[in-house]
Amino acid sequence: MGKLKVQGLAKSFGIEELFHDVRFEVTRGDKVGFVGANGAGKTTLMRILLGQEEYDAGSIQFDSADTIGYVEQQARFGEGSLYEEFRRAFEDIIELGERKKELEKRIGMGHDADALEQYGRIVERFEILGGYDYESRIRRIAFGLGFTEEDFGKDVSHFSGGQRTRICLAKALLREPDFLFLDEPTNHLDIRMIEWLEGFLANYRGGVLIISHDRFFLDRVATRIIELAGKTVTSYEGNYTYFMKVKTERRAALQSAYEKQQEHIRKTEEYIRRYRAGIKSKQARGRQSQLNRLERIVLPPEAATFNYFALNAPPECAQRVAEMEDVSMGFGKQELFSHVDLLIRKGDGVALVGPNGAGKTTLLKILLGELEAAGGRVKLGSRVKPGYFSQQHEGLHPENTVLDEILYEYGITEEQARKYLGAFLFHGDEVYRRIGELSGGEQSRLAFLKLMLTGANFLVLDEPTNHLDIPAKEAVEEALMAFPGTFLVVSHDRYFLDKVANCTLELEHGRLTEYGGGYSYYRMKKEEELQEAAQGQEAERNPARKGEGESAESRRPVVSGQGDASGERERKDTSQRNALQGMSEAKRQELIQRAEAEIAMAEAELKGLEFEMNQPELQADPAKSQAIAEAYAAKEKEIEERYAKWERLTESLT
Repeated sequence: MGKLKVQGLAKSFGIEELFHDVRFEVTRGDKVGFVGANGAGKTTLMRILLGQEEYDAGSIQFDSADTIGYVEQQARFGEGSLYEEFRRAFEDIIELGERKKELEKRIGMGHDADALEQYGRIVERFEILGGYDYESRIRRIAFGLGFTEEDFGKDVSHFSGGQRTRICLAKALLREPDFLFLDEPTNHLDIRMIEWLEGFLANYRGGVLIISHDRFFLDRVATRIIELAGKTVTSYEGNYTYFMKVKTERRAALQSAYEKQQEHIRKTEEYIRRYRAGIKSKQARGRQSQLNRLERIVLPPEAATFNYFALNAPPECAQRVAEMEDVSMGFGKQELFSHVDLLIRKGDGVALVGPNGAGKTTLLKILLGELEAAGGRVKLGSRVKPGYFSQQHEGLHPENTVLDEILYEYGITEEQARKYLGAFLFHGDEVYRRIGELSGGEQSRLAFLKLMLTGANFLVLDEPTNHLDIPAKEAVEEALMAFPGTFLVVSHDRYFLDKVANCTLELEHGRLTEYGGGYSYYRMKKEEELQEAAQGQEAERNPARKGEGESAESRRPVVSGQGDASGERERKDTSQRNALQGMSEAKRQELIQRAEAEIAMAEAELKGLEFEMNQPELQADPAKSQAIAEAYAAKEKEIEERYAKWERLTESLT
């Protein structure tokens, strides 16, 4: 049980072959990252596996009892509230629950042997499907993905695109299927939610197949990478970084073998030409026969790569490029941020991060003068020429061809325009396509190129890698790293931020905090802050535990009897309630979400232990069986403690 096997799969659209001889397996516990350029056929292949599209040749085998959860890029829902939408994932369980209640009434009215027998079967099925905890599961998944109790009553049609993606993701996770198929699951998620999803998937006991261009996400989740390129697939053990290392090494080895073979062919052909009609003609014919039988090494097509082009250097400007002093902003009664101070210096590469809705795009527009702040001072330095990359690409003209957009706007030659376009992966006849016909990723590439050609010395970028595949992201990274000016970028692509930024700003809970390093440095400092906060709360809850130098005995509370123990618990509860009352609402919500994620992970680990306990080979080994049983009991105790912590955090919210 729990195995997907694909053999010799092929698919064409008319005379155009999309892929052929696709072979791979996904088993229980596998976390497979599915990568390849846009247009290679990844989504089509996933839809074929789901039975939503036909294929031309090959076979797909699932175990008959397997269940599949699917998160597609475009979410579609029925009518009703968010909670009703989540409950639709449990329609069979809800129906069993109603049937169980009916039978309980019949049994309560008198002896009914037939009802008792039916009731036993239904209760067993109800328990197997998780009928007693599906409502808590809804809350656990929903809260982990950033929804609140208040959201449950809202009509599902009123949610934004990003929220709808999260709803679709939550519905797929709710039933914990044997296989999860995820198509770009991190689109529209902010970094905190992506990290929650990483933790959930890392502990997920089923098989997971993920289409993603998020390299950081693939590094954290994937145990294997399958690449769709050259119209077939190649499998690599390990995460994305290991895949790239092995792929580069394989390519180098193949290139070396190809060059040696080409040298051998050249020398052999020279020998044949020289001795074809001479005394060694027999040997020449023999070598020709060998050459005819030689299996030629064929190099795969070279992936399109970015080659940075020499643009005119942007004009010089003041050392203090952009400043904010005591800036506040809100809409109506909703305050986004207040008392924000900011200084960006010449040559800085600054990343701006924070949860969705924190006001990141608003801050960019205030800096550029497109919005007026409610209070404070905003200033751009002398000779600073800003350039803005918007997610909506308003500067593109849909009726123009790609080439015309560059030629006429910047007054350059066709040769120069083609060089610039080629650097951003527009080759050959692609330059004659109308902009209105381009995909979102292709429009992003063109908009970024235009921004680079404006001569701006301060680039302000709002999600520049959205919709881009990995080669295009690498092109944007190379361009920014080679850019001699200054830039400020909003992005949830952590791999991208790690490569380009030397400073990170976090906008959260209405405050802007600066971290003097890239994304990995920022995450390290955030972890340190969380640990310090947890230690501080522990000290408040248990004043007896203070000072690292104290012995364990001196820190242990003295309990002389049951009354003393009850009093100690009461004092601890009072201390915890006091600590929570002094905590901000935003901080409490953060701790609640963190507690829910910890519960989700612990419960996933418990499920894994339960699965191991039921394996016949383990049950035959008393020592291993005992060890698993002890681990299971310890995990149950851990979950109880985590729920108690969650209840303390949520007490003051009810």
